[in-house]
Amino acid sequence: MEVINYFSYNSVVILSFFFISLFALILNYITKGKSNITLFSSYRSNMLNPITYVRLFTHIFGHANWGHFMNNFLYILLIGPMVEEKYDSINLIIMILVTAGVTGIINSLFSKKRILGASGIVFMLIILSSFVNIESGKIPITLILICIFYVVNEVIQGIFKKDDVSHMGHLIGAVCGFVFGYFIF
Repeated sequence: MEVINYFSYNSVVILSFFFISLFALILNYITKGKSNITLFSSYRSNMLNPITYVRLFTHIFGHANWGHFMNNFLYILLIGPMVEEKYDSINLIIMILVTAGVTGIINSLFSKKRILGASGIVFMLIILSSFVNIESGKIPITLILICIFYVVNEVIQGIFKKDDVSHMGHLIGAVCGFVFGYFIF
């Protein structure tokens, strides 16, 4: 029996997201950062340039370095397959694209920062994971605790810590996850 028969591509969206992002990271190293600026980050730029609209969605594939990539994908690979199984691959693609688009648009309108990475998707998945075993009409206590810890941490980090982290992107991802989990799916 061939070795390949022992493996299963068990989570199509999550694994494809991983490999596209890995390709983007390697490409970024090869191009010495140019691919992230050109394709894999979102920032306020000329609205007549069509690539501006592409970057609203592709910023989730770009990562600054291996540490940034590994921190995001540790959570995505851990939580993502469970969420994909619960909500279905097509719905997960829609949720990822909506979260990326909303984050890109809000960042372009209200911030001068350049954003890249999948942190907003991570937080969307974290919130969605709280809805996996939801009973009709009941709010899971785990969701409440995650939201409290998350919101408090992001507000504190956003106010007191001056870094290159898009705390707004994290919050947008969490809000999207809540809306998808509670109201839509």
